[in-house]
Amino acid sequence: MASDHYFTAAPASPENLRTIRVNLAGRDLELTTAGGVFSPDRLDVGTSVLFANMPPLPPGGDFLDLGCGWGPITLTMALSAPHATIWAVDVNERALDLTRRNAAKLGLTNVNAVLPEDVPDDVRFRTIRSNPPIRIGKEALHGMLERWIPRLDERSDAWMVVQRNLGSDSLQRWMATTFGTGYSVQRAATGKGFRVLKVRRHGTPPTEPIDVPA
Repeated sequence: MASDHYFTAAPASPENLRTIRVNLAGRDLELTTAGGVFSPDRLDVGTSVLFANMPPLPPGGDFLDLGCGWGPITLTMALSAPHATIWAVDVNERALDLTRRNAAKLGLTNVNAVLPEDVPDDVRFRTIRSNPPIRIGKEALHGMLERWIPRLDERSDAWMVVQRNLGSDSLQRWMATTFGTGYSVQRAATGKGFRVLKVRRHGTPPTEPIDVPA
């Protein structure tokens, strides 16, 4: 259907399952993709730029892949940090099914591929890694980031890749203004027409005076 997008909740287009070969976390893998999800035929350029420019993952904790698609960021995190719990979030049920299939194929038991509302409210993330769905529109994108960025744990980072000509610079300015006190926003890298943006949540200042021994 012409109205089908990768951010459609239940794509009506044919599934057309296919196998692709990709290298994730230093491993050559055969994974399953399908029509009706983002970049079904290859690892997209933006995600490759993100992988090339993001730091090593924390050793454990809860991680978030926001807009997981068929799972390249989720699978990379799950392979690289086996003691972490990876939350793969998408509104596209087909994408979630593919991420679950691929995680199961790789024997990964630390992946939860779920709808946004199925992430427990008390989960805080040691990191967010995302190629966010820019084409959902500015209002929806801003609402999504306002929902998830504040769920970063203290002294934790979100790393996102955004195409330069799809508004990466204006998004950076918006995040710097929106999140303000307690956060810092910077452009961490540029490559192949993409920006890698880093959002850092700093520690909360103490609300009571700290007693220092004399």
